[in-house]
Amino acid sequence: MLLTAQDVERIAQSIRRAEQTTSGEIVCVLARRSSDYAFVPPLWGAFIALASPWPMLLFTDLSTREIFAAQIAVFVVATLFVSWGPVRFFLTPRAVKRARAAREAIEQFFSRGVSATKSRTGVLIFVSCAERYARIVADDAIAAKIANDEWRGALDLLLAHMRQERVADGFVAAIEECASLLAQHAPPGANDDELPDKIYVI
Repeated sequence: MLLTAQDVERIAQSIRRAEQTTSGEIVCVLARRSSDYAFVPPLWGAFIALASPWPMLLFTDLSTREIFAAQIAVFVVATLFVSWGPVRFFLTPRAVKRARAAREAIEQFFSRGVSATKSRTGVLIFVSCAERYARIVADDAIAAKIANDEWRGALDLLLAHMRQERVADGFVAAIEECASLLAQHAPPGANDDELPDKIYVI
């Protein structure tokens, strides 16, 4: 679900149009994935290795030393197998993937300067493709006026387009919906355009 150069420019134009109607600042981030989940292979390797002696004890005549050596080999092979990207991602629990994506959204909120606008009116629209996760994070001045539930419409539009592999359309629709909300609670003011009108692809 990567973006073309035309998609990137279309999203940037959408942000610029949106910010003409509000003093809010909108930043978009598209992550290919929120983590490499490097901790998953050794955990699965350890689990499989710890379980492996039981069938060897029950169904073979191997000595304790041979079983121990086999257990080490099982750990190495299982860890290498789970290290393969698709397997590693598949075996990562869904709750872990969502938690990592949620954490990445908050990290991007701070690292992209969304939390540092003068009027505290920054809004982050975040998508993590691999996890199929989307979130809108609003700074204090906006969060005090717009409840989390009110962002649901923008998120629903974004997620619906993601399911159709139309990420750029999803961002544009979400930006427009966010602009509609922001215009009601943070009308245009004298604030400078503090943040770049662009989407970050990471």
